[in-house]
Amino acid sequence: MNIAIVGTGYVGLVSGTCFADTGAIVTCVDVDTKKIERLQKGEIPIYEPGLDELVVKNVKAGRLRFTTDLASILNEQEIVFSAVGTPPDEDGSADLKYVLEVAKTIGKNINRYIVVVTKSTVPVGTAQKVRATIQTELDKRGVDIKFDVASNPEFLKEGNAIKDFMSPDRVVVGVESEMAKKTLTKLYKPFLINNFRVIFMDIPSAEMTKYAANSMLATRISFMNDIANLCELVGADVNMVRAGIGSDSRIGRKFLYAGCGYGGSCFPKDVKALIKTADNCGYSMEVLKAVERVNEVQKSILFKKLSKAYEGNSLKGKTIALWGLSFKPETDDMRESTALVIIKMLLEVGCVIRAYDPVAMEECRRRIGDKITYCRDMYDAVLDADALLLLTEWKEFRLPAWTVIKKEMNRPLVIDGRNIFDAEELEENGFEYHCIGK
Repeated sequence: MNIAIVGTGYVGLVSGTCFADTGAIVTCVDVDTKKIERLQKGEIPIYEPGLDELVVKNVKAGRLRFTTDLASILNEQEIVFSAVGTPPDEDGSADLKYVLEVAKTIGKNINRYIVVVTKSTVPVGTAQKVRATIQTELDKRGVDIKFDVASNPEFLKEGNAIKDFMSPDRVVVGVESEMAKKTLTKLYKPFLINNFRVIFMDIPSAEMTKYAANSMLATRISFMNDIANLCELVGADVNMVRAGIGSDSRIGRKFLYAGCGYGGSCFPKDVKALIKTADNCGYSMEVLKAVERVNEVQKSILFKKLSKAYEGNSLKGKTIALWGLSFKPETDDMRESTALVIIKMLLEVGCVIRAYDPVAMEECRRRIGDKITYCRDMYDAVLDADALLLLTEWKEFRLPAWTVIKKEMNRPLVIDGRNIFDAEELEENGFEYHCIGK
């Protein structure tokens, strides 16, 4: 089966590689010539565990190819996935210019039936715009070529994307014809051969499902952060509360961890886009607006705790160690990360920042340059530090040698933004310890 994936970002590259690993012949397309040249050499432009080996394997097998020219390979394909970016506009709505540019190219060049599938996260109604754009180009050419559009939103977790793709909880597919359904069933059969968990639905429902899923998860995070902040005021322990409510089967245990705010490529963007979609329809998503407000406040919570710990003293000139820069472990993605907010606030008051992250330091340097010191490891970061802030719960941060760290720090102050450390252990080692919701 021949398929094309347009866009070699996180979603496109992971999807294309995994489809190729099941035997499909996949051509990944991108307008970025340098990126395609790197991929052709086996260089992976993103960090995702296991992806580099899988790319190399399928390129060698001849099942995975890369090109900048969609038009030249279009009529060899049965399915074309559009996985290009949909960045937020200034008003929070999703920018569809890249999605519609792909549709225009398809309309200008197809000569036979094809299924055009939107993989990018797009607002409800985008498939109609894609269909209209393709049809407009066909009308200009004066040809009558049948095609179908479909929606197949992705639900990949960064850091665990390959497993998620190969063994999905479910695959959501919006279709408008039996032919499109048959074609996509054939493609997904290898992934779900023992338990076919494809949920077919109408296209608007599929488009809405992606936004609703991410917004629900974001809501759980902000709700628990709100509860955590109240726990601190009333003397409760959010970890105990989480255990208590998480044991209720109607609620469940996932996404109930308090912390210093969510970030990444999906939650912030999708919450904003869904709010904007509702606004355009004359409806106000009050819950999601509160979710967004709570999250923005939560990103500054560690700075507030640090300021309180130094109450009456200036933070100017203080050396602050940061463990973690990416928005979550197992990725170098810093989009909307709490680290960027904290760094900005610390620099504004004159702090010196020493930071360490296992994979995201180059990405941080690309974003903010050398305004901070990038350290060789977690112990180097705490050298002469007046406080340590934990921002990302990387596994290597879970069992530090506290006796060594205490000797290196000016003040043994630890502010844990992800609640991964044992308060009793730190206190026994002479640390002043602060976390979220306790």
